[in-house]
Amino acid sequence: MNLDIQHKNALVCGSTQGIGKAAAIQLAQEGVNVTLVARSEDKLKAVLAELPNNNQNHGYLVADFINPTDLKEKLEATNLQFHILVNNTGGPAGGPVFDATLEEFERAFTMHLKCNHVLVQALVPFMKEQNYGRIINVISTSVKQPLDGLGVSNTIRGAVANWSKTLANELGQFGITVNNVLPGATATERLTEIINNKAAKTGKTVEEVAEMMKNASPAKRFAKPEEVANAIVFLASERASFINGINVPVDGGRTKSL
Repeated sequence: MNLDIQHKNALVCGSTQGIGKAAAIQLAQEGVNVTLVARSEDKLKAVLAELPNNNQNHGYLVADFINPTDLKEKLEATNLQFHILVNNTGGPAGGPVFDATLEEFERAFTMHLKCNHVLVQALVPFMKEQNYGRIINVISTSVKQPLDGLGVSNTIRGAVANWSKTLANELGQFGITVNNVLPGATATERLTEIINNKAAKTGKTVEEVAEMMKNASPAKRFAKPEEVANAIVFLASERASFINGINVPVDGGRTKSL
């Protein structure tokens, strides 16, 4: 299928590893000009060198999502002509919601919702001019089914999902779609951290915890980052023009609800 997104411009957040990196590479493969966003300039440069480049104009932006004011200032100093925005940020630390501190909630809210909002407000004016915009938020299946031991994440991801649905209703008339991709257990650095934490807390081995998590999915395995990126790239394309305001689980069937 020709996705018809050659020469479009994409801003991909959290793109130095995992799902964000996979999405950036696949968008570049489709002929998109990709701007990477993360806090480590060294890692950004390394991924930039990996991007497929057929006379494309790739770049990067150094930003730490704990500081939305700094992000806004850096965006204002940037050429904001982006057709595609992939909101993707590493998840909050695990733990029971009852034990979470107010600071944990505030930090997660800032990184996952405030910064998403800063990005959308900066990029949407150009999308409206083009009558073309694709905003894809990488969240979690926890918006459909809260996950044990990820209390802060469950709470904040739900807020982002409802923010996203509201935006979809407001922006659809301008040719802009807003959708959420909900990864299940995906073989990333984040998953390794979660497995190690669970093993330490339960006394089980890392292998036992990993096997238990794999068995929670009918597919009996973890997703590859590239498999989640496939959904992101399709939703970013011309072919997804009438898909708006939805949650797309990419979890091998783990989520019990429809």
